Amino acid sequence: MPSSRSGSRTGPASPTTTERGGGVIDVDDPTDARLAPFALSDRQLRAQGDGGHGWFLAEGDLVVERALNAGCRPVAALVDAARVPAVTDGLAAAGTPVYAAGEDVRRAATRLGVIQPVLALFERPAPCDAAELVARTDRVVVVQAVDNPANVGAIVRNAAGLGWGGLVLDRESADPFARRALRVAMGTAFALPHARVADVEAFAAGLGDMTTYALTPAPDADDLAAVPVPARLAVVVGSERDGLTCGVLRACDRRVRIPLAPGVDSLNVAAATAIACHQLRPSEVLPR
Repeated sequence: MPSSRSGSRTGPASPTTTERGGGVIDVDDPTDARLAPFALSDRQLRAQGDGGHGWFLAEGDLVVERALNAGCRPVAALVDAARVPAVTDGLAAAGTPVYAAGEDVRRAATRLGVIQPVLALFERPAPCDAAELVARTDRVVVVQAVDNPANVGAIVRNAAGLGWGGLVLDRESADPFARRALRVAMGTAFALPHARVADVEAFAAGLGDMTTYALTPAPDADDLAAVPVPARLAVVVGSERDGLTCGVLRACDRRVRIPLAPGVDSLNVAAATAIACHQLRPSEVLPR
C-alpha cells in the first residue's frame, strides 16, 4: 500500500505480524505504519494517491460492498480479526492488502469511537462535469453552502432513493464522499453522480431548458404541492442557517415552500429535500 503523504504515524511494523489464508494479514500493533492511512482526515485523504483525485474511506460492509460494485478501486482494508466480514473476499480478489486486528487495535489505529467490522480505503472516482451531468438527467438537486456532511449524506440518500439523477454542490458544501456523508447515505453516493460548481447563482441562471425551483420557507413562496412538475427540473436548497442567497433566489424560475404548522419556521434541509424530491419526482421512475 502506498505510504501516506501527511498525518501518518511512523511506528515500526508489528514484529508478530502474520498472514492467514485468503491474503488477510494479522496486525496486533496500532502504531504499525501500514494502518496509519486509516486515521487520516477527509482532507488528508483527498491528498493521497497518484491519480490526482485522492482517496475516500468507506465504513461497514454495505458501504464497502457498494463501493466495490460501483467499480471504485480499493487501496487497503482493515477488518475485524475475530469475525472477518464476507466482503473481504471481494477486496482480496481485487488484490487489496487486507489487515485484520482486534477491536482495541483498530480503535487505537483509526481514532474512531465506533469501529465497524470493515473499513476500506478507495481511490476517488474522477469528478463529474456539471454541464455534462445536467445534460444526461432530467432531475438534479443543487446545494448551496450545506457544510454538514450528515446533511449532505441524507440529501444524497433521499435524491437517489426518489429517482433523481444527479447532485450539484458549491465549494462551500460538504463532500458526498466524506466519511460521515457516506455512512449516512449508506453508499448511495456511488449511484448518484455529483459535480461541483463555483457559483450556484450563475449555474442556476444558465440551466437553459431545465426549470429551477428554489426551496425557501418564505411565506410568499408558492406552495410546493400546487406547483407544476416540469419535465426537466432542478431543485435548489441552501444552508439551514441562512437559506439560499438573494442572488440564487432571483436566478431561479420559481420560489417554492413546504407549508408548516404554526410556530415552526423551517425543516432540516435534508428533510425538506426529501419532501421536494418526492413531490417532484420523475414519474417514469416512481409513478405518481
